[in-house]
Amino acid sequence: MPKTVHLTTPLKSEDIIDLHIGDQVYISGTIYTARDAAHKRLVKLIEDGEEMPFDLKGQIIYYVGPAPAPTGKPIGSAGPTTSYRMDPYSPILLENGLKAMIGKGPRSTEVIESMIKNKAIYLAAIGGAAVVMATSIKEAEIIAYEDLGAEAIRKLRVEDLPCIVANDVNGNDIYQEGVAKYKRD
Repeated sequence: MPKTVHLTTPLKSEDIIDLHIGDQVYISGTIYTARDAAHKRLVKLIEDGEEMPFDLKGQIIYYVGPAPAPTGKPIGSAGPTTSYRMDPYSPILLENGLKAMIGKGPRSTEVIESMIKNKAIYLAAIGGAAVVMATSIKEAEIIAYEDLGAEAIRKLRVEDLPCIVANDVNGNDIYQEGVAKYKRD
């Protein structure tokens, strides 16, 4: 039976180890946004041994390119982006401490294997309800790659951002109809 869990960032392995696919998760704290162009730059920084715009350890990246903020709001509509575009970059980010990713759609075998190895999770956001997702975002600040516009990296302060566990630390995959396709030894 799926459970409901409230998580506060930054995450630790013990925060997510008992989560299973289908569990409802509400996230509060600081999370970061990044899409494929920003992911490519982050991986290059890691490969070149350069300083990152934020510490990946225990963090969550939300795959979103939000709409411009309406007057008086911290952000515009903020629905999830299809995640497979970040798959080439995700394993190296996971190896460097990333604990969770938020997006929509299934992940590659390589990403799932990296999540198992690094004890990380993938969360599905509410697709088609970008305005609902934006109501949980209380503050937004561009911290890197402003030249990417909507794809710039943002630091968000969120309260009860709703997600569903799509891949747990054991490799279970909600997109495989809840059947464990990957098993940990």
